[in-house]
Amino acid sequence: MVEKNKDYVVDILSLGYEGEGIAKIEGFPIFVQGALIGEKVKIKVIKVNKNYAFGKLIEIINPSNGRVDPICSIYNRCGGCNLQHMDYECQLDFKTNRVKDCIERIGKIKDTIIHRAIGAASPYRYRNKVQLPVGGVKGDVTIGFYAPRSHNIIDMNKCHIQDESGDKAVEITRQWMNKYNIEPYNEIESKSPNLKGLIRHIMVRRGFKTDEVMVVLVTTKKQLPYKEEFIQLIRDNIKGVKSIIQNINSKVTNVVLGEENIVLWGEDHISDYIGEFKFNISPLSFFQVNPMQTEVLYRKALDYADLKGEEIVFDAYCGTGTISLFLSQKAKKVYGVEIVKEAIENAKENATINGINNVEFIVGQSEKVIPELIEKGIKADVVVVDPPRKGCAKELLEAIAHMSPEKIVYVSCDPSTLARDLAILEELGYKTKEVQPVDMFPETGHVETCVLLSHKTPQTSPPSL
Repeated sequence: MVEKNKDYVVDILSLGYEGEGIAKIEGFPIFVQGALIGEKVKIKVIKVNKNYAFGKLIEIINPSNGRVDPICSIYNRCGGCNLQHMDYECQLDFKTNRVKDCIERIGKIKDTIIHRAIGAASPYRYRNKVQLPVGGVKGDVTIGFYAPRSHNIIDMNKCHIQDESGDKAVEITRQWMNKYNIEPYNEIESKSPNLKGLIRHIMVRRGFKTDEVMVVLVTTKKQLPYKEEFIQLIRDNIKGVKSIIQNINSKVTNVVLGEENIVLWGEDHISDYIGEFKFNISPLSFFQVNPMQTEVLYRKALDYADLKGEEIVFDAYCGTGTISLFLSQKAKKVYGVEIVKEAIENAKENATINGINNVEFIVGQSEKVIPELIEKGIKADVVVVDPPRKGCAKELLEAIAHMSPEKIVYVSCDPSTLARDLAILEELGYKTKEVQPVDMFPETGHVETCVLLSHKTPQTSPPSL
């Protein structure tokens, strides 16, 4: 029996879905953060549940060939990324195997092509957006990521997966607040409607292809002392700054941004590109944080769709229309559906900016809107779905299968729910043909996946529900 607070020497047999090592003692699984497959390690068991336990890594006795020294000085305390102890090729192997395991174990799909994950050109400095909580006290401000499973802020000077402009903005903000004795937000003592402290978050966005930078201060109220000094510091020290904005968030909430923005200097947006498509990005806009790998992912989706120019395409969960625009290059007509009204407004603006007139964006739940389109006689030759982490609603999958499109392209941010949905689509008459993981978030356990499905057999009528 595994005992809490007892030390054990164990062999790491496999990796969990977040990259943690898994050992077994008499068949009882123990999850060990920071351990790699093939290693012999000494651990202390810190928690025992009914079916598994957690161990703290004490000593690495026999290290893996894939182990590297983390580049970040606060790696062991920060909750920002969790795979820096693993070299990049091993990270890609881990993510490939994670997708493969989910599809085979959860989806029960054995006979499909699963490619190795496509890696980034560099696993560092790939994020075009950073938003960090601000804490501490007057004169001693802390800015950084939260420690894992807590709201304790780990003070940060440099983040190796963020753009360098974020590092500069963080340091400028910290110095400005300390110099002028500006109070950071205190979420523990804040109660609605009286919030304690002024500065809640600092957010920085950069257009990688335009080099335009936006700096956003999130505050609890409109009054902002020494704002001219802040503006001048940002302008003098950050190359390419185009927009300095104050965002007001006066609610007791974990949501970072409020609804009101005040332009302190410059413009209310910056611009960037994914492929040849231009996007205007405001503080509240959704935009993929790794535009280089996003282009890789979307081009794979376009490749799997294999459009010839005469097809009708449905893009379910279309967000701000980024995939829809890529599909529009080779489709006759694209219908993008998204439940978030603001995202659809952004999608329409994005289409206008790029002169795209063969895309129609609709606000609503995909599982309701798409059946309504079908009832109106609008049927798709290809359907693309890019759902949130929870995956697709079963009603949507059934509606898609009933329409019998030639192909379905599924873009996923969660291998587990992807595998569940692929199993449903297989039961509804589709075959998982090809799977391509893409590493959008190096140094973390997250992986995006693009999947091609087609009819198992040619059909003359839709399957019954």
